[in-house]
Amino acid sequence: MKRETHPLDRLMASSRSVNNPSSPTDAPKCEESLVHLDSVRQAQRGVLETSQAQRMADFFSTLSDPHRLKLLSALAQQELCVCDLAAVVKMGESAVSHQLRILRSHHLVKYRRQGRNVYYSLADDHIMSLYRTVAEHLDE
Repeated sequence: MKRETHPLDRLMASSRSVNNPSSPTDAPKCEESLVHLDSVRQAQRGVLETSQAQRMADFFSTLSDPHRLKLLSALAQQELCVCDLAAVVKMGESAVSHQLRILRSHHLVKYRRQGRNVYYSLADDHIMSLYRTVAEHLDE
């Protein structure tokens, strides 16, 4: 009777057989390939499901545009109407509106109408916190 092997056991066996010389651009790695099954199993519990990872990737992709980040940085200071926001970031109103539409579709900004003007602000405290955390990280 053939014994079934656990996928992690196969991974451990295959990782021992890999013997690639490292180049200076490679990330540092263990000198000896040894998979610690308890650590792997424990870490696997917290690994994102593919659908959630895709949603997060889409979210971060939205933040990967410098124009959208400039808009968020302005809105992190205060609520602004589209006209003022365009002046602050030195972009045309139609370009700002386009970027705001993308930010709004990903729930990063919200808006309110007051008379003929539309005022934008960050969607919630999570977005403000995320913005501040990244800004602080980059300042370190």
